[in-house]
Amino acid sequence: MKKLLVAVSLPVLMAACASNGDNLMADAQVSADMLQHHNWQLTQVDGKDIATLEEMEAPRLEIGEKMTANGNAGCNNFFGQGELNAEGQFRIEKMGMTMKMCMGDAMTTEQAVSSTLSTWSDITLTKENLILKGQDHELTFTLRDWVN
Repeated sequence: MKKLLVAVSLPVLMAACASNGDNLMADAQVSADMLQHHNWQLTQVDGKDIATLEEMEAPRLEIGEKMTANGNAGCNNFFGQGELNAEGQFRIEKMGMTMKMCMGDAMTTEQAVSSTLSTWSDITLTKENLILKGQDHELTFTLRDWVN
C-alpha cells in the first residue's frame, strides 16, 4: 500500500514543483486588492520594448487606495478612477490628462497608453507584470513599487 501511495503521489509532487511561479493567478480573477498600492512602469507596447527618450518621462500606472489611478502616458500625466468589470477587464473611467504638446515616439506611446487605459481591456496579472490587452494595443507594465 505504501508503494502505491508513493507511486501515485510522486507525479503530483513533481508537477507541482515544475511550476515556474510566474502566474500569480492561473484561474483566479484579478481583484482590486491585487492591484491597489502598486506602481507599474510601462516596458512594452504590442510586444516591443519601449525606449525612454529624453523628451519622454517613463510611462507608468499607479493604482492607489479605492482604485484611484494616476501616472504618465509618455508625455502627459493622467488621473481617474480605475474599474474592474465582471468579465475581468480594467479601465480608467473618465480619465483626465494634462495637455502638453508631444512629438514623435512620445506621442505614439502616449496614444497607445491613453486609448488602452480609457477603454475596457483584458487584464493579466503575474508576479512581476501587469498586461492590459485592449482593442488596438497590448501594454506590458513591470512592477516598480516606490521604495522609502
